[in-house]
Amino acid sequence: MSELRAPAVSSGRTRPAFTGLLEGLPATTPFVGPEALERQRGGAFALRLGANESAFGVSPRVQAVLRETAARANWYCDPEHFDLRSALAAYLRVEPGNLVVGEGIDGLLGLIVRAFVEPGEAVVTSLGAYPTFNYQVNGYGGRLVFVPYRPACDNDLEALLAAARRERAKLLYLANPDNPSGSFHGREALAALLAGLPENCLLLLDEAYAEFAPAADLPPLEPEDPRVIRLRTFSKAHGLAGMRVGYGVAAREIVAAFDRIRLHFGVGRLAQRAASAALEDQAFAAEVVRQVAGGRGDYHRLGRRLGLATLPSLTNFVAFDLGSAARSIRMVELLGARGVFVRRPGQPPLDRFVRVTVGTEAERLAFEPLFAEALEALAGERLEPGP
Repeated sequence: MSELRAPAVSSGRTRPAFTGLLEGLPATTPFVGPEALERQRGGAFALRLGANESAFGVSPRVQAVLRETAARANWYCDPEHFDLRSALAAYLRVEPGNLVVGEGIDGLLGLIVRAFVEPGEAVVTSLGAYPTFNYQVNGYGGRLVFVPYRPACDNDLEALLAAARRERAKLLYLANPDNPSGSFHGREALAALLAGLPENCLLLLDEAYAEFAPAADLPPLEPEDPRVIRLRTFSKAHGLAGMRVGYGVAAREIVAAFDRIRLHFGVGRLAQRAASAALEDQAFAAEVVRQVAGGRGDYHRLGRRLGLATLPSLTNFVAFDLGSAARSIRMVELLGARGVFVRRPGQPPLDRFVRVTVGTEAERLAFEPLFAEALEALAGERLEPGP
């Protein structure tokens, strides 16, 4: 038998061509993580208040389940998410067939765009809204149509609807409560939006912060309505951002179609068990919501003391108005130099704000003098007008 030998490597060999779609995409990510920023600055942040993670940890029940389950981390997850979907169905009073589980809302956004949007088809969203949605649309070749926020810094539902009709959009994306503004539209406004949707347009309702909104003003769940998908997460009130567990409520026909293309082993065994345990401890989540509401009040009072307007918020963050894009950019830098990680929206009219996650009481007390010090330093600088 002749000996098998590796072929000689020629310097002239080339890789297969990337797709035209990939070649046309910029090298970018929706967010620069705090870890990357820490590597750039050469040290850890003392206060991590930029990613809207829960500062209040996870339920003791979740901790216990993770300890118990860790010994079976070598096992694959249940690709049908049976236990978690059953628990969610009982909690939400829907059928398990109305539920799809994914790798956080981010993973579900990609799944939905892949399922519904052909290359070149229009998708409508607010200019400056949650950027991961835009990332997914670009990645699958959809055409983004942007609608500016209103001067009050909330989503312009009438303009979004008009754009969806004009462009014959396949998807209309709305975060409610909104990220990055914190604003909220109640059930009557959402009912009018849904009633006005054009034919063959799906309302994609991102409710990552639903637990922080008044339950009575959230739209009722109507899982068999084919015009809407409701997306929620265990990342915020339940504190499982690092576990990456989100879910969608949709018509059974839609959920069944997702089974053809979803990543079946994407949500790991520990993550599924942790989410089920979090769902069982609603008292813990309610306490987090209560503490966050108190923290938002502290931030609004801080803004008044410092002479900075703040936006009303029904999320776990508050946006402080620095007056201009240039000043908000500089404030992020000044706070970063003081060991505080925050973020700012990138599009007007929200680009003049700095968005700060509600931390624990100790974190809020530590943040206040650093923010005041940075604001005083900013007042002594002469800045060129922002973009």
